[in-house]
Amino acid sequence: MFTGIVTATGKVAHVQPLEKGLRLTVEAPGLKLADVALGDSIAHGGVCLTVIAKKKNSYQVDVSRETLDCTVGLDAEDSEVNLEKAMRLSDFIGGHLVSGHVDGVGEVVKFDKIGESHELVIKAPKKLAKYIARKGSITIDGVSLTTNKVKGRTFSINLIPHTVEVTTLKRLHPGARVNLEVDLIARYVERMLSPRAA
Repeated sequence: MFTGIVTATGKVAHVQPLEKGLRLTVEAPGLKLADVALGDSIAHGGVCLTVIAKKKNSYQVDVSRETLDCTVGLDAEDSEVNLEKAMRLSDFIGGHLVSGHVDGVGEVVKFDKIGESHELVIKAPKKLAKYIARKGSITIDGVSLTTNKVKGRTFSINLIPHTVEVTTLKRLHPGARVNLEVDLIARYVERMLSPRAA
């Protein structure tokens, strides 16, 4: 589990093709790796991946073909990714409960500076629209955010300067694709209310 509070950004320094997937070498000088063990989870742009090798300021993870097919931002060398180590039960939850399992890919419709902040407007896949509520939680590329307005499949978010500065969201532009994870509670409520759950 994660909280959606990005602690550092890293760079995909090397992409090695595997038979069915990729092995990534991630450079993360800003992420404290001293307490990271092999087998630990780190979220990369909202995608939970397992550490399989580690050096002082870098580590490796494997990405399956299934994960690559339903996410964006993990297959290009020199790409920047938001990073968050898995939370411990004693940790403060500053964002919201995030599983690191991306539900779908959205498209940026608008990314405009308004005063000191930015307005981010995203169009979600049709299957996710019902989980997105006004003033609800959503994770975009691993960042825990609160929605301002929701209309059909489109929703808007106000990004404060700090969030823009310390995450990869500053690189967004209309047409960019982003990883989306809807609120965990919303998914379970929908499942419980579904007649197919019985």
